[in-house]
Amino acid sequence: MATHTILNLKDVALSEWGDGKHFSAQLGAIGQRIGAQKLGYRLVVLPPGKSGWPFHFHHVNEEMFFILEGIGTLRHGENEHPVQPGDVICAAPGGAAHQLRTTSGGELRYLAVSTMEAPDVFEYPDSGKLGVFVGSAPGGDANKRTLSFFGHLSSAVDYWDGES
Repeated sequence: MATHTILNLKDVALSEWGDGKHFSAQLGAIGQRIGAQKLGYRLVVLPPGKSGWPFHFHHVNEEMFFILEGIGTLRHGENEHPVQPGDVICAAPGGAAHQLRTTSGGELRYLAVSTMEAPDVFEYPDSGKLGVFVGSAPGGDANKRTLSFFGHLSSAVDYWDGES
């Protein structure tokens, strides 16, 4: 439980995330530390040329990104947009897929804020995957998840498949 409702970003510890090859980020937990109950907040730091996550969208949760430092690109649907400090980005649920990446020689630092609703279903158009989290939203406590699934949409079966 949070003991303070204010946290300075200089006091946020960062942990490594990603596969290192294409996806690499440092993530800093904020929301739970300041008592957030319905929103998730985190600091995201992307190294040069990297994205933190694959191109995706959520069916349930809404995300907002506030660019703090650096220059990057937002891939949103079929378009790409430059982003810079002060930009605020909305990724509405069920909307166009999105992805942020650093396009300068420096880091891209931003605040990521999202609703924390579970279950959530998310899709990855580039790879044809989908994911489902039940019990804890993306970014939430993985120990509270009762179902975590990733699969390819191409492997879908009929409702009655395997039933006797």
